[in-house]
Amino acid sequence: MCDLFIQVQSGGETERFFTINPTELSDEILLHILSYVPSTDLILNVKKTCRKFAGLCLDKSLTQKVNLHKVYQVKDEEVKQMLKEIGKEICELDISGCYWLSSPTVDLITRCRRLVRLDMSGCSLTSLRLSHLLSNLVNLRSLAIDVSSGFDAGQLSSECKATLSRLRELKQTIFSPSYGVVPCCTSLEKLLLFFEVLDRTREGMLMSGQLMVGESNIPHYQNLRLFYARLAPGYINEEVVRLYLAVLSDRTPENLRAFLISVPGILPESRATINLLHSMAKNVALEAFQLPKSWLNGTSLLQQMNFSNPSYFSFSRCMISGGQLTQRIINGGKDCKSLVSLNVRGCPFFFSSDIPLRKPEDDIDITILKTLITACPNLTHLNFSSAHHHSSESKGKHLCEILAKLQHLRSLSLPVCSIADTVTTTEKSNSPGASYSSNPAPLGFGKKVRIGVQTYPRTQNDQDNAPTSVFWRLLKQLSLLEHLELIGSNFYSVMPRNDPAIRNTYPPCKRSHSVGDAELAAVSQVVFLQSLTLAQLPGILLGSSLVSIGMKCQQLHSLSLANLGMMGKVVYISSLCEMLKHCRHLRDLRLEQPYFSANSQFFQALRHCSSLQRVCIVSRNGRFEADAVMSFVSDCLELIMCHMFTGETLTACRSLQQSIIQRFQPERPALNVVIFPLLHESLADVIRDVPLMHLDEITLFKSRVAEEPPKLW
Repeated sequence: MCDLFIQVQSGGETERFFTINPTELSDEILLHILSYVPSTDLILNVKKTCRKFAGLCLDKSLTQKVNLHKVYQVKDEEVKQMLKEIGKEICELDISGCYWLSSPTVDLITRCRRLVRLDMSGCSLTSLRLSHLLSNLVNLRSLAIDVSSGFDAGQLSSECKATLSRLRELKQTIFSPSYGVVPCCTSLEKLLLFFEVLDRTREGMLMSGQLMVGESNIPHYQNLRLFYARLAPGYINEEVVRLYLAVLSDRTPENLRAFLISVPGILPESRATINLLHSMAKNVALEAFQLPKSWLNGTSLLQQMNFSNPSYFSFSRCMISGGQLTQRIINGGKDCKSLVSLNVRGCPFFFSSDIPLRKPEDDIDITILKTLITACPNLTHLNFSSAHHHSSESKGKHLCEILAKLQHLRSLSLPVCSIADTVTTTEKSNSPGASYSSNPAPLGFGKKVRIGVQTYPRTQNDQDNAPTSVFWRLLKQLSLLEHLELIGSNFYSVMPRNDPAIRNTYPPCKRSHSVGDAELAAVSQVVFLQSLTLAQLPGILLGSSLVSIGMKCQQLHSLSLANLGMMGKVVYISSLCEMLKHCRHLRDLRLEQPYFSANSQFFQALRHCSSLQRVCIVSRNGRFEADAVMSFVSDCLELIMCHMFTGETLTACRSLQQSIIQRFQPERPALNVVIFPLLHESLADVIRDVPLMHLDEITLFKSRVAEEPPKLW
């Protein structure tokens, strides 16, 4: 047992050192520490160290809840041994995303007779295996599963159906047109549906979204409080979700408090959905609300809906003005302190009192934001991205100045053009030489700066003396921010969902050119930042601000960079490599940049990220050095996902992918490697084999702030 070395400081001077044996700590402190250790390690390793830990590791606070989600290093034999030792004590088990666990391992869950909550999302599961499993779990009240091809509800036993009938919560990820186990769940209070059905089979045959009407004969939703449906692109998903909604339209649950449907495109209304929405308007008061944009663009429905203590609103991609929302949703500025999450991503008219013929370059109406902030002071998650929001140079305060009043913000997503300092922009446009460079004026005295090269205050004294932008002042106020996204309003990822890669790019907003390293360095103030996304920032050239962020934001776990600086050449690679040397706790890295060279310099810097687990590189016309990749995967022992989509040949990609899998997968069962040409016509078929957890969280680019209600599942 190793001793703990503790250094006590007072007044900036070290007073003394002393050591303490962990066994001398109180049981309460030790139990809190052990709660951060994966259950497999507790039972198989820590438990064997000494008599005291042997008892503590079997404490109910540690054995009743077992969470293996994202514990990528756990192996089948370890899970089997753990289930044999403490299976009878487990009440909640989460193995979601453990796609590498074998079927015999999953079968051992039958030992957990006290299970109340079970999450198996992402695990392979047949109808017969599910039937056998649930027949033994009579206490189960919450279940999450995948419904894959070949699922047959007719194979479920009567004991299994009895367990399903007692469920209060169900989450289904549907990969094949099916009702899954929903017809058997007659007591649901929470229903979450994730539709991931592809329009075509692997053989190229068109899929059918028709389901037997008799299977949906389930008027048992009267206890339903939450209904959530998220659709991947594809008309089959749209067909199937309509069948689910048709059941709800017969009789709307009076206890419904959350109704959310997330659709990537346009979902036309049907007679059943129209009836459902009108019934909801009459009979329920909602706390969480999201509908397809085509259902809300008329705004008449919004005027009819009733809301009670709302906590989450999403109007993503809707053509609704801010005036309509503030008047209807928050009653013209009345108290709405319960609202904690708001998503108005891609709403171009949100800062307008109505829906005029507004142009992207037009200034926003800042009074809309003032009304919102005044009425909803407890907003914690806020998404304004994917639209042009330009503050006026003469009408009131800047958008960033108003947002600074939201002291509870923990996640924020903004378009790059919204943080441009209008005063600075005006000064630059009137200053001599403005036609040659749109970069900020050099900071400090007497030092000449090359045109096109940006600087930022490097020392604390420089920062104190430098004129700070509105974005600097915003982040200084939001010191507890954990998730930040700055996404160009015209940015679209070239990485496809179910289609060929996008070949065209859209020019960035003109105002975003004025956001350079001097402004971006403001992010380094947010020392508790965990997740950072930067996309389509043409003003970032040498990327000196990245170094500052890497040095100061030591809690950074996830980093996503896309289309920084000039599109034809990656100028900021040296700064990125220097940044990575400081990112000791980085787990996920996504890099999307044309002409990016994944060479030995890059991977040498990446080796410093000792906690790195997932890497995704998307680069049109990009290249990689196979030897550098192999050496990196060998040294980065925590790495379990390597996705690279570049301009290399199919032969080179397949050779590297096969080499990595053959060499490292035996010792890393969770290892998922996809290396493929970005513009290859078969890319969509390759993507379908990626575990949904990786695909959804890192491989595909999207704004994740306020994407769904907090604690949805």
